[in-house]
Amino acid sequence: MMKFPQFSMLPFLMVVVMLSLSGTTLSHPHWDFLHCLSLRLANYSTISKVIYVQNNPSYSSVLNASIHNTRFSTPASPKPFAIITPLKTSHVRSTLYCSKKHGFQLRIRSGGHDVEGLSYVSEVPFVILDLLNFRAIKVDTKNEVAWVQSGATLGELYYAIAAKTNTLAFPAGMCHTVGAGGHFSGGGYGTLFRKYGLAADNIIDARMIDVNGRILDRKSMGEDVFWAIRGGGGNTFGIVLAWKIKLVPVPAVVTVFTVNKNLEQNATKIFHRWQYIAHKLPDDLFMNIWITKVNSSQVGMKTVQATFRGMLLGGVDELITLIQDKFPELGLAEENCNEMSWIESVLYFGGLPLQSVDILLDKNALPTLSLKAKSDYVKEPIPESGIEGLMSMFLEEEADNAIAMIPAFGGKMDEIPENELPYPHRAGNLFEATYLVQWTKEENAESEKYISWSRRLYSYMTPYVSKSPREAYVNYRDLDLGINNINDYTSDEQASIWGFKYFKNNFKRLVQVKTKVDPMNFFRNEQSIPPLLSPWKKKGN
Repeated sequence: MMKFPQFSMLPFLMVVVMLSLSGTTLSHPHWDFLHCLSLRLANYSTISKVIYVQNNPSYSSVLNASIHNTRFSTPASPKPFAIITPLKTSHVRSTLYCSKKHGFQLRIRSGGHDVEGLSYVSEVPFVILDLLNFRAIKVDTKNEVAWVQSGATLGELYYAIAAKTNTLAFPAGMCHTVGAGGHFSGGGYGTLFRKYGLAADNIIDARMIDVNGRILDRKSMGEDVFWAIRGGGGNTFGIVLAWKIKLVPVPAVVTVFTVNKNLEQNATKIFHRWQYIAHKLPDDLFMNIWITKVNSSQVGMKTVQATFRGMLLGGVDELITLIQDKFPELGLAEENCNEMSWIESVLYFGGLPLQSVDILLDKNALPTLSLKAKSDYVKEPIPESGIEGLMSMFLEEEADNAIAMIPAFGGKMDEIPENELPYPHRAGNLFEATYLVQWTKEENAESEKYISWSRRLYSYMTPYVSKSPREAYVNYRDLDLGINNINDYTSDEQASIWGFKYFKNNFKRLVQVKTKVDPMNFFRNEQSIPPLLSPWKKKGN
């Protein structure tokens, strides 16, 4: 159990004065929470930088700064009683202690990219623990490792690595604004995953606070917990403050390429052929396909485009020789290719201008939209007729801003056992498919039509994707798959409806770990791993 020294009442009185001046009226539990927390913070200056309640002038800006899905930033979206932005570890422990003591659910936010908003939205009284100040990164090129705090973005991590070396990298995602904490917690893949596996496969230590406030590393948390936090989903086993990662070698020059093919240019046939080839190519080569609606060459008409993109850890001549030999249908030519450094490839795949890597530090470099995501894994090639049907759905009105993102698997992913980490989608997968439909914040009133389109697309794909279970990727969280009873006990049987889709048989081990490390289920959300029955049910929580 956590023990804290006694503090002066001055900080709490300052909070009272601040809230009184702002006109805030709080119920008894809210006062109790603030009282508890303020007693554990050092002074007025700290309080003003760490605690944001709803009438604080900065509350909305702090809340919205890390919301990357405006579907959950409407006036009707549930708001936290308070946002806590800790400056040091003791602030995290204090927030945990006071949330437990006074009955607030804790939502932990690193980058705010949870596609179902679970890191900043809850239907029960809650507090956000926002790790935006936990962004330190320490790169050790000599030992080829780095420590990265959970609030750092992938862009900040990549920038820090590139500032030290151009021949080391880290195999994580392509979106630079994604927070490291959430990304690593679900597995995390990007352009290097066929060569080196997931981000989680390259984590070698972590610093975590458990439900009792203990600060643990890999040795003290034990191998079961260390296994679970690397892919078992965030906000479930504790608060991971920092990760020690293994950096991986890359050449000074890599080659990227883009080839666009629309329906009139045999996109369907080339995609069909790609399925038989891409997962078998050397692991130095990353390939994916993006399917989108684009303007046709016929004025006023639309067509569907398959964008074939990739990166070779090598030079352009090697790439062209390889593709012309293994996949001549693509028609890859030198003008489709660019040689560059690995860090420039991060900009390239992130849709960012190549002029300066400083843009990786800009959290607002990309537009923020409302969105819904669903995911699948494909183990057998889809017939041409099936691809034609998929393409035709992108001609529908709701698909103006929709994308299907399809990375080829194989390589290192085929070599790692599916129980090595909670992420089980390894050998036997040709590719993963993520269906992302987007709309503007102004269109939120019509959000249901876009969500309905994504569900129809998902239904259409049923014959062509994995079965028993129909697998899904937890980092593209999808509440359509099933949810927990957020205010009552959820059995592992009920949670297995969605849990086996994300984790397959690893779900059973995750439940065992959860029961051991958080038996009262304090860390929870709509799709967190539940503990087994006993203590939770007996308490009647």
